[in-house]
Parts: sequence; structure tokens; C-alpha cells
Amino acid sequence: MTEPTTPGPAAGLDLPLDAHLHTALSPDSDVPIDAHCALAVERGVAELAITDHVDFSPGSPAFEYADHGARERMVREAAERWAGRVAVRLGLEVTYERAREEEIGAYLARHRYDYVIGSVHVYRGSPYEATRVGSFVAGRPLDRVVAPFFAEVMAAIRSGLFDTIGHLDYVKRYLVPHLRPAQLAAAPELYEPLLRALVETGVALEVNSSGLRQAAGETYPTPAVVARYRELGGRAVVAGSDAHAIGHFGFGLADAYAILARAGFEELTFRRAPGAERVAVPVPGRFRA
Repeated sequence: MTEPTTPGPAAGLDLPLDAHLHTALSPDSDVPIDAHCALAVERGVAELAITDHVDFSPGSPAFEYADHGARERMVREAAERWAGRVAVRLGLEVTYERAREEEIGAYLARHRYDYVIGSVHVYRGSPYEATRVGSFVAGRPLDRVVAPFFAEVMAAIRSGLFDTIGHLDYVKRYLVPHLRPAQLAAAPELYEPLLRALVETGVALEVNSSGLRQAAGETYPTPAVVARYRELGGRAVVAGSDAHAIGHFGFGLADAYAILARAGFEELTFRRAPGAERVAVPVPGRFRA
């Protein structure tokens, strides 16, 4: 699915953190890391997590795409170049698959990242890929439509491998137009087990603004889901734009902060060094007024 690459509503952000960004070390991005850093300085984003993809199934887009050494060198050198203007952290977005959990765990034990997102993606062979999703959705009740995706998300939460779960209900992107996001929003009970698992494990919920520029037309997840997570006792949250193109930098990120603030969150929780405790990153007061 092609996304727009024209600049979005991101000028003058004045935000403390974008916790989800991709560079040319992801197979679906061609953005130089310095381009993200320059825009962060220009638009007032104080801290970035560079979270390029890594996949563990042969044939997947980011399988053996870039090694840890290349990732670490690129990010650490950029952090030195931009020191005093923007903080740059070495992050990672892992495509979680239950069948690959042991390999993922071994990789993360060998290679130390500041911050790790676990995400479920839609790749070849998934019932949600473009050539299959229509027939998969047809005649199935909503709970059975999302069950394969949500089961993988649940396993990712319970795995204990990740700081954050990325774009919790990313499947919405692939269900349009066969199933509208409003239909999922009308079934909040489908999210309840995932939210309770996040609360129980302490894994952070990401409010990912990329859905605002995609077919879903809304954040992953929606404000109502974020509010329910808070009601259930959720405290660990982050916000990320998930930018893959230069025109996506910061797109919708202020919306993500506003959603968190309206749900009652006054801070993000973010890990800045391998093995360290997560730190509090205050949500700007203008969103909490």
C-alpha cells in the first residue's frame, strides 16, 4: 500500500520524544538518519528513537537486511554529531512471531539496544495480505477476523521481550475497505484481554500516529482504547510517528500526545539505555490544559 510522502501536519511540534522512526537501514525506508535529526531540530522534537526493522523469518523484508554492528554504528555516530541539539537513541522494531520467539530472545540477549518495540506485521502468507483479505473477512464474525492478529499481539505482550508493543491494532490498515475501523471501535471487548495483559506485564502501549496517514484514518489504537487502558490501571505509554519517509516525520505526533493527555497520562515511559529502568518523559502542559 502506497502512503503519501508530502509533508504532513508536523511543523512546530515542540515535543519531547518521537519513539518510533525508520531510516535507510529498514527495507521500506530510504531516509538518512541525519535527515530525521535535522527535522527534529527544526521542528522542536528533543529526543528520537531510531527503530529500524528486524525480521526473523527467511524471506521477510528485514531478514538479514542490516546487522547489529551497522545499526549501532549509524545511530551512535549520529548521536555524537547531533549532541546538544537532539538526543538520538538506538532502538529496534522486531517483527514478533510466536514461531520465532526463541530466536528473537537469543538475538536480544546478544545485542543490547536502548529501546525495543515488538510489533506484529502483515507479510506474505498472512490472511490479511491484499490478495487474501477479502475472502478471509467474508462471512466471518468480527472476533474471528481479528483473532489471528490479536493472538500474536497477546503472545508478544506475554513474551517479556519488549519494552513496548507497537501499533497494537495495525491490522485495521489491511482490513479496509472490507471492514471499517468503526466496526472494531464498536467492539471494545476485543481489546480488553490485550489491555489487561499490558497492565499485568508492565509493557508499554504505543500510541502510533501512522494510521492517520494510512487507510485506517486513525491512530493505533484509538483514543477510546487508550482511555480504557488507563482505566484498567495502565501507566506505561509512548508516542511515535512511525515515519518511513521524510514527509512523514512527526506526522500526527501531536495528535498522539493529545490522545494520551485526554486519557489522563501526564508522562511517557521510555528506556534510554540497555537494561536501564524506563524514565518519565513529561507530556507538555499545553496538552493537559
